[in-house]
Amino acid sequence: MEGYKRVKLLLIFLIISSVATSASPWLPMDGNYPGSYCLSWRLAIETNNVRAWRTVPIQCMRYVEVYMLAGQYDRDVQLIVEQIRVYLNEIVLPGDGMDAWIFDVDDTCFSNVFYYRLKRYGCDPYDPTGFRTWAMKGESPAIQPVLELFNELIETGFKVILVTGRDEETLGQATQENLHNQGFTGYERLIMRLGSALLIFL
Repeated sequence: MEGYKRVKLLLIFLIISSVATSASPWLPMDGNYPGSYCLSWRLAIETNNVRAWRTVPIQCMRYVEVYMLAGQYDRDVQLIVEQIRVYLNEIVLPGDGMDAWIFDVDDTCFSNVFYYRLKRYGCDPYDPTGFRTWAMKGESPAIQPVLELFNELIETGFKVILVTGRDEETLGQATQENLHNQGFTGYERLIMRLGSALLIFL
């Protein structure tokens, strides 16, 4: 489970930092700025040259915060969704009901940025109890472009499958209600964790 959370943090950090430097108006040209370190650290992570890391470097907290809250993250998500739509327009479904699309739940369907803001955007170690408490509230907002894509896929004829590392015993009901309240309805299956296994909601 710890390894899964480490991978999750890595993916979140990589998504957050992937284009932040090219669009951040406060990044100086001489490179003498903590953001320059964040670029180097990100590259080392992407090439698997940093091992057994558990947190985002404290120097990168502002780097991540600006990216998430100043609009660049939203623009990046919108661009990705637009590219997916281009791909979808090239697909002709055979109509046999066998075509599926898989979404992760956390930080794909839902945004947990408000939780991570309390954890200094990943600079604090992962806190499973804290995240469980947050998730049980069922207040994670939908990422709107993804929700729109979700509905378009269902209308097109895809069976949409949702996957999450959340455990069913403590977070099953809260997750299903959160999905429903945010407009994620009509999916084929929700796959959750049950101990060390996966549980399928049909």
